[in-house]
Amino acid sequence: MARIKGVDIPNDKHICISLTYIYGIGRSLAKRILKDVNINPETKTKDLSQEDLVKIRDEINKYLTEGDLRREVNMNIKTKMEINSYQGSRHKKGLPVRGQRTNRNARTRKGKGKTVANKKKV
Repeated sequence: MARIKGVDIPNDKHICISLTYIYGIGRSLAKRILKDVNINPETKTKDLSQEDLVKIRDEINKYLTEGDLRREVNMNIKTKMEINSYQGSRHKKGLPVRGQRTNRNARTRKGKGKTVANKKKV
């Protein structure tokens, strides 16, 4: 397995898909990176030479990825929580931040359902 930015990327997939295992790189950015270094996106990762991997690493270093990006996102969330913005208060309460309804769903953010006393089904 090749390691880029501290992440093992799979050998048996196209390099375009393998690059998306790195936090902060999606399909479109992966395609742009490969276009800039003149590598075919359908090439398997195991078929790349060391020079190709070095080119890809150098190109990825131009973008904010992995630890730096995670740190920046967490700092943005903390800032919103400190200034008591609407989104920050939703983060504090563990509720959906982007306007989703909460009376029926939102179990991902709210967690496992809590039992309410004296509420029997008929």
